[in-house]
Amino acid sequence: MKKYLLSFALVCMSLTAFAQADYDKIMSDKIAKIETCKTPEDFQALSNDFQRIGSKESTKWLPAYYAAFSLIQKGRTLMRDGKMQELDVIADQAEKHLSMAQNLAGADNAEIHLLRKMSYSLRMMVNPPQRYMTDGARASEELNTAEKLDPSNPRIALIKAEDTYFTPEQYGGSKTKGLEMFKDAQAKFKAYKPKTALDPSWGKAEADYFLSLPAEKTK
Repeated sequence: MKKYLLSFALVCMSLTAFAQADYDKIMSDKIAKIETCKTPEDFQALSNDFQRIGSKESTKWLPAYYAAFSLIQKGRTLMRDGKMQELDVIADQAEKHLSMAQNLAGADNAEIHLLRKMSYSLRMMVNPPQRYMTDGARASEELNTAEKLDPSNPRIALIKAEDTYFTPEQYGGSKTKGLEMFKDAQAKFKAYKPKTALDPSWGKAEADYFLSLPAEKTK
């Protein structure tokens, strides 16, 4: 009987190890696609993939996190093209996934708070003059929370740099200030080590991009 129980336990351990290996491989493949997505449709398809993974791995927070991140990137792509009409719907969808991720990861996860900041920023861009004091204030609050939880996080430094870069000088921003902050973000990327191979590591390419721009384009 003891031999049977031991064999059963070993089989269960092996199956668990295989399942974890499959999860890691699938997640790694999908995370790698974040850098290659270009269109809103690409990001939507990737979000759908992470949702399917999350439905099978209901105890893990990262699929929901990446589903939300993909949607936020979809929204940012639309925003750059001046297509603001979908941003509220996209933010709604992203925030549902973020709630799921936070329920699994806990309230002290800086990466989730940073995505909440980005989601509120999408909402604000629908109508900045009207929403600055509501969604804009919520975005700032989430960013402050994220920074308190993980002050060395390079993605927090990146988003702060981006905000400063695109904010007009009369409101406290400037491209010059933003570029200095991108340098800070770049340095933090070099020093920062994600907790696992699947944990968020996005953002370095964006910091590198802004710092590679010709001087005339940053004036």
